[in-house]
Amino acid sequence: MPIVETHGLCKQYGTVLRVNHLDITVPEGSIYGFLGPNGAGKSTTLKMLLGLVHPTGGNIRLFGTPMNGKNRIALLREVGSLIESPSYYGHLTGEENLRVVQILRGVPERNIREVLRIVRLEDQKGKKVAHYSLGMKQRLGLAAALLGYPRLLILDEPTNGLDPAGIQEMRQLIQELPGRFGMTVMVSSHLLSEIDQIADRVGIIREGELVFQDTLAALHSRSRHHLALRTTDNRAARLVLEGRGIACSQEGEYLVLPLLSDQAVSAAGRLLGERGIAVLRLEERQKSLEDIFLELTGKAVSL
Repeated sequence: MPIVETHGLCKQYGTVLRVNHLDITVPEGSIYGFLGPNGAGKSTTLKMLLGLVHPTGGNIRLFGTPMNGKNRIALLREVGSLIESPSYYGHLTGEENLRVVQILRGVPERNIREVLRIVRLEDQKGKKVAHYSLGMKQRLGLAAALLGYPRLLILDEPTNGLDPAGIQEMRQLIQELPGRFGMTVMVSSHLLSEIDQIADRVGIIREGELVFQDTLAALHSRSRHHLALRTTDNRAARLVLEGRGIACSQEGEYLVLPLLSDQAVSAAGRLLGERGIAVLRLEERQKSLEDIFLELTGKAVSL
């Protein structure tokens, strides 16, 4: 059963459609990477899932149940979230901050000790949060989201502003959650490299529209090897090759061909030579994930 489903989800501000008919499916037990450039509509979508923003159109199902005004609070009791930057009381300790959340959520007090251990803050629990590093504050925000051991955890750009060590630590924490606690995690990012290392399913959004949704393996499969050929007369070479059943396309100064066997490449070279067309360069190439992301989003990827 999908943990999250949206159908035709929209959000319009004035005349601008920030989220445009999204159909998202997040399978149970997955880490779903919600990927897109800054301003693509990721945060707005996540806020609609959490009931913080009212949709202009479409519907949302959580845990197989359509979400509405009557059951929203009940459904969200099984959801934990960290949207944008974590909120905290700087004059309180980490443990005291979690106790506030624990009382408000009505969960057992023992959960505080457990989540502090999960996010590796047990040795810093008595320190005032105003003196925490940015990475520690992010981990405290994650601990607050985990207090009720939610079935669904929604994280919006959880590695924003962290140094490399903090990013690695947050990544490891997220990766452990489905296996250890049976949680489903939906994590947004504009960093393709981050999603590539933690997610098993990916949704890519561009200007409010979903342009890709499938497994991470399916995204990688788009990164196929191909041949790039430059000759003294690409136009004539393309006619010759296509006449022999070899598909070609033009990209700049090169003809792009499918990956061929050595025998087929040799035969194509001889054929072009017989027509008076010299081969200037032949390269084997493979599109990177960054190239694929750029094609899907039309924007430069953040690295």
